[in-house]
Amino acid sequence: MSAVERAPVVLIEGRSELMALASLLLQYPDRELLSAVDELRAAVQALPVAVEAAGLERLVDWMGGTDAVTVQRHYVDVFDLRRRSGLNLTYYLHGDTRKRGMALLTLKQRFRAEGLVMGAQELPDYLPLVLEFAAEAGPGAGEAPLRQHRQGLALLSAALHDADSPYAAVVDVVCSVLPPMTAADLQAVAALAADGPMTESVGLEPYAPDRPGAPAGYLQECSS
Repeated sequence: MSAVERAPVVLIEGRSELMALASLLLQYPDRELLSAVDELRAAVQALPVAVEAAGLERLVDWMGGTDAVTVQRHYVDVFDLRRRSGLNLTYYLHGDTRKRGMALLTLKQRFRAEGLVMGAQELPDYLPLVLEFAAEAGPGAGEAPLRQHRQGLALLSAALHDADSPYAAVVDVVCSVLPPMTAADLQAVAALAADGPMTESVGLEPYAPDRPGAPAGYLQECSS
């Protein structure tokens, strides 16, 4: 089931743990992360029963049962090289426009206000970072950026399902505990899926440098 079809918001204990785990699972699978598969599996199994964790278990099993090069190549393929499944949320809503620059600045200010320390080259809309913020700041203020970019999460989920990627399960689980999209949201998602985000290669200069772990060249990459 795609994120578009998910059920209403689910209030669960362990919500912060879910967001923290999702953040980890969506990070680049380097040697350190892949060596922690047993810990990741235990974290998935410890999630509340209200969470549909079967997809997460399959993802962790795939990460642990597949050679590292294959896992890493898949990650780069779906998140770094495909425009429609990148991990930078503001792109889905604003494309490469001035509005995206303002959205990035607003996110960065929100993180700073809540005490989340970012690296100098980090883009604040990088989904693992947004999930880390949700885990630390809680369902209210912490999950506000996820709710704001619900349409982008739906598009990301659909793209990952189209690519038959096990990472789709992570986005689906996050969406399953967020409020459902409205009819207007669904119409906007359909329009964005058909036409793609707007393009305007100005106004993003403060955020242009890529950071380690984020999709390489994502602000400039226009092919998929």
